[in-house]
Order: sequence, then structure tokens, then C-alpha cells
Amino acid sequence: MFCPKCGTENPQGTNLCQNCGQMLTIPQASAVQIAKTSALAVTSMILGILSLCTCLLTAPVAFILAIISLILIAKSKGQLKGMGFAITGIVVPFVAIPFVALILGIMMPALSRARMVAQRMVCGTNLSTLSKEILIYTEDNNNMLPPMDQWCDTLMKFDANLTPKSFRCPSDKEGPSSYSMNKNIIDITKTDPQTVLLFESKPGWNQSGGPELLTTEYHFEEGCNVAFCDGHVSFIKTDEIKNLKWTAAP
Repeated sequence: MFCPKCGTENPQGTNLCQNCGQMLTIPQASAVQIAKTSALAVTSMILGILSLCTCLLTAPVAFILAIISLILIAKSKGQLKGMGFAITGIVVPFVAIPFVALILGIMMPALSRARMVAQRMVCGTNLSTLSKEILIYTEDNNNMLPPMDQWCDTLMKFDANLTPKSFRCPSDKEGPSSYSMNKNIIDITKTDPQTVLLFESKPGWNQSGGPELLTTEYHFEEGCNVAFCDGHVSFIKTDEIKNLKWTAAP
């Protein structure tokens, strides 16, 4: 080991120069820097994978974070790693697009059908409420039905809890009422319980009439809700509407 001061060669392991007493130092290898994994790259990968479950909602954020992390990794001169994670965050959402499209293609008709069924149920509930209000009104008024040309207004005054929503099918975009009263009903106590009392009709207010007003437009022509004189409500399919009873004879 040579002394850096006087150049004297000293035995290995000697701390001081035997000639001049200079402290001998052992050259140390430069510390090896360990590259860190980019947190942005990892996050982009996670969001990219999550886009499979969120119908690509997280894909834009994953893409942006991946681009930023790739730029930072390139500028880090080896201090950052995670390029594979970043690329995954970009690639996965693009690969997921056809699968998400397939899933949506399967789910959308089912969701549309569920929405239609829900609207049909609400419509049926409305008719059930109105038909029961008519029966209660009749009992309180010596078996007299609400006036045909004012039945909506009469029921609104008779029960303050009724709202305009009760008179409208959720599928009816015009309003104000989606229902009509069977004009052939005079004395409900002498009428066949299976006779039509209320039915879905074209938009109006205080409407009364017969089959000429009935419509199946609110439920994709599949049928309509009908309330009968005994208070029950049924969804009548289009091909069964011809069997409805409209006359007041028992």
C-alpha cells in the first residue's frame, strides 16, 4: 500500500505510513444507488385493472398517470423504475374496451326491461289507489260515483293526500292524467265486479269513455293496466284487451 504523501510502500493492512506517519485510507467503492418504483406507475396499473370493473370509468386517470410516470422514469436516469406498471396502466383499458362493450350489450336490454317493469308497477299502483278512492267516495256519497266529467278534480278534493303523480303513468311524458273512467258505470253496486272502472288512456284530465280511449303506448304496446269495479288492478296484454267487459250490466 503506497503512502499518498511520501510514496513509501507499506505492508497491506497498515493504517499509518512507516516513513512519514501519514494516515493510510482504503478506497471504498462508490455506493450503489437502488432505483425506486414509481408510485404513479403502480397507481396507473391499479386504476387500469379497475377499469375492467368500472366500465372504463377509471381508464382516463390510469392513462394520464401512466404517461406522467413514463416521462418521470425516462428523466430519472435510472433512479426510478416501473415502466412495466405504467405500460400495463395504458394497455389494460384498451384491451378491456371490447369486453366492456360486450357486457354493456348484454346488460342494457336487461336494465331497460327492468325499468319498464318498474314503471308498469308504479302505473298499476296509481290505478289501484284511484280505484280505491272512487270506492270510498261512492260509499260516502250514497253509492254515487264521482261526476264523469270531473272525476279527477273530485278525487283531488276528496282526498288531500292525492297528488298529480297519482294520475300519471311514469311512461307518460305529456300528462296531466294517463287514465280515464269507464263512462258506462252508473251504479257500481249493481255492476259486475269484473267490469272496467279505470283504464290507461291518452293524456288528458277528467276523461271518461270506453275502448276508443284505451292505449297501450305507455308499455311498448304490450298491454295496459286496468282497474276493475271491485278495486283490483291487472295488467292486460294487448291480445286480451278484446275480452274486457265495459257494460254495466251484472
